[in-house]
This record gives sequence, C-alpha cells and structure tokens, in this order.
Amino acid sequence: MRCRLLTAVLLTCLAAQAQSLSVRELRSFIQSSIQLQQTDKQVAGFLSRVRLTEKLDDGAVEQMQSLGIGPRTLAALRLLRDQSQGLAAAAPAAPEAPPAPIPPPSAEEQAAVIAEIREYALRYTKNLPDFICTQVTRRYVAAAPGGRYNPRGTGGDSSWQLQDTLTIRLSYFEQKEDYKLVLVNNTATQQDYRKMAGSVSTGEFGSMLREIFEPATEAHFEWDHWATLRSRRALTFKYDVAKARSQWVLDYQRQQQFVPAYSGLVYVDRETHQVLRVSMVSRDVPADFPIRQAETVLDYDYQTLSDHRFLLPLKADSRIGTSDTLSRLDEEFRLYRKFSTESEIKYDTPEPLPADQTQEQAPQAPR
Repeated sequence: MRCRLLTAVLLTCLAAQAQSLSVRELRSFIQSSIQLQQTDKQVAGFLSRVRLTEKLDDGAVEQMQSLGIGPRTLAALRLLRDQSQGLAAAAPAAPEAPPAPIPPPSAEEQAAVIAEIREYALRYTKNLPDFICTQVTRRYVAAAPGGRYNPRGTGGDSSWQLQDTLTIRLSYFEQKEDYKLVLVNNTATQQDYRKMAGSVSTGEFGSMLREIFEPATEAHFEWDHWATLRSRRALTFKYDVAKARSQWVLDYQRQQQFVPAYSGLVYVDRETHQVLRVSMVSRDVPADFPIRQAETVLDYDYQTLSDHRFLLPLKADSRIGTSDTLSRLDEEFRLYRKFSTESEIKYDTPEPLPADQTQEQAPQAPR
C-alpha cells in the first residue's frame, strides 16, 4: 500500500507542472497510470502538459495503446507524436533483462521431496485403476553417422525414416499390463506384439520409476534445475545408478544382453510432487557390445478416469544405437478409458501429439 501511495503522490506532483519526458519515461508513466487505475481524463490531462525530448513514432504509440489506454489518452499520444516529428529519434530500448533465476530448494527440502517421490514411485502401480488405452508406436530407423551406411557422418532429424506404425490395445487390469497388437500401418493384424521383429517396448506404467527409486538401487540424486513442462513448474533432479545396482537390461536381437550403469533426470511437479518426466541414458557400455548407446524419455500427464485424476504415461521416446544403425520408438498413450470389453471399442490411429506437449518450455518468471 505504501508503494502505491507514493507512486500516486508522484503522479499528482508531475501533473501540477509541465514535464519534459523521453519516450522511455513516457512509456513508464503510461504503465504506472494503468496500474494505479488513473482515469482516461486524468492521464490525457497530464499528457497535455508534457513536452517530449525525442521523437515519438507510430510503433511506440501502438505499444502503449496495447496496454489498454482510453481514447483520450490515445488522442493525446498521437498529438505528442505529431509535435515531436522534428526531434531526434529515440534511443533503442534496452533489451529486457532475463527473469531472475529461482533459487533451488534447500538441501533439507530436496531430501524431503526425494523421500516423498520414492514413496510415490514404489506404490504408483498399486494406486492405478483398471483401464484401457490406445498405444501408438511409430518405429523409425536411420544410418548411424560414421557407420557403414553413413561414412560421411551426416545426420539430423531428417535422416529418420518411418519403418511402421503399430496400434496396440493396452489394458491395465489387476496391476498387470496386457498388450494386443490391433493394427499395423492401419491394417488389422493377428501378430503377437511381443514376438514382432524389430524394437518393441513394455513396462512403461511404473517399472522405470520403481527401478530408479527402489532403495536397493541406491540411486544418487542431485539438484539440477527448475523446468516448465506443459505449463507446470517442475523441480528437476539428476541421478546416477551404478552398474552393480542396475536392473536395466539391453537386449540385442534376443541373443546378447548387457546390464549398463545409467543416469538421467527426474522432473517433479512442484505442487503435487508427482513425476512429470523421467529419462534414462546408458553409461559405460563395453566397446564389443553391439548396442553402443540407449536412452529413454518418458512423459506423464494428468488423465481423468471415473471422475478422478491420475498421472499416466503420455509419451515415451526410446533410442538405440549400434555402430551402423539407429532405431527410435515413439510411443504415445492415448484415449484412456475405464476398463471394458474389447467389443465396445473401435480402434484407429490418432495423429501424432503436438511437439509442444513434450518440449521443455522457456523459463518462467519467479512466482
């Protein structure tokens, strides 16, 4: 209240005398008058006694108009614009300073959040209702840069080639997942999903979280940064899991297996302390193992089932690289509904999710 009163007194003093203002000072006055809810007549009256020290152009007038000024104020600004045409141009506005960084939580707060997430992760699947959803898996391949099929090392997003699109009936009943392949490239099929050639993935509904947060895994957590996902502020922790404690198995063509160490990030909703995203990146894979690199990013989002909100998988992006080829699985989990018989459901393949649904957004100002 004191700041508002002081500003109001300042505006009253300015209005009592003719005032010379730069364009920047004029803009600041307009912003303050709006914040203090000065009337259109009061603001226009003050502007009638203003003398500008530099040229006011149409762009600056339009910017101030966008703030919500009244018609009298707009007319006064246009008059100032016309009167200032013989003056020197205004200096370019200084770029806005980036928002002040938000300080990280204290060590005690971080420890409390990690403990809460661990409890949440270990009981996550037990708290899920029975449901059905449509899983759409788009499988891509590319030549590995520097490999046999791409010796020049070119790459990028344009190098990915869509191999096929799988539409899967995924049911979760009595804490068990069941996958039934329904369509391949929008054509009905009777193939067994788990026996398909190429890369397939299962267990997104809790196994990643559980394996990371199980006490026996002894994952080491550290603060990383504040993030924004799907317009929600998130605490982000980085973690590491040693090979001796890892449960992640890399399987090459069902012939060779290796258990790597891995690391990644966990994004936690600031308000609910539920996990919005988790990532895993393999480390220390031996040079003689065919899979050189593996990584997965799994996003969760809120869904409503039986009039209750649950945090359920939204999309998983998994990538595996060998010396010669790269493979990518884009798995989207769509059309969640209460568990029912298959005869009540018609399946099709939804369009891909918009990219902004899984992109980390620009930092927001502290709040």
